[in-house]
Amino acid sequence: MIEIIISVFIIFGGIFTLIGSIGLARRPDFYTRLHGPTKATTLGVGGLLVASMIYFGTQETISMHELLVTMFLFMTAPVSCHLMAKAALHLRVRSEVDLPKSDK
Repeated sequence: MIEIIISVFIIFGGIFTLIGSIGLARRPDFYTRLHGPTKATTLGVGGLLVASMIYFGTQETISMHELLVTMFLFMTAPVSCHLMAKAALHLRVRSEVDLPKSDK
């Protein structure tokens, strides 16, 4: 039963990580590229870390590494996304929507 739960979290994490990576590669401009890694990929890596926590939690020793990495990931990903978007606004990076039709 534990193997099924772990497998579900691994598949869930892998799918969301793949979706985030595809979103990063296929989006047209900087601002929309921020959404892939910060939303879907963060959720995907979180799912993989939960699977790791469950797996190593059933072993003899309990490790807090996965919990600390998960907390660090979920605290730093939104902050780094916000800071990158703010820096891009400060540098006046234009989005795809702002460009004239001939520049696309």
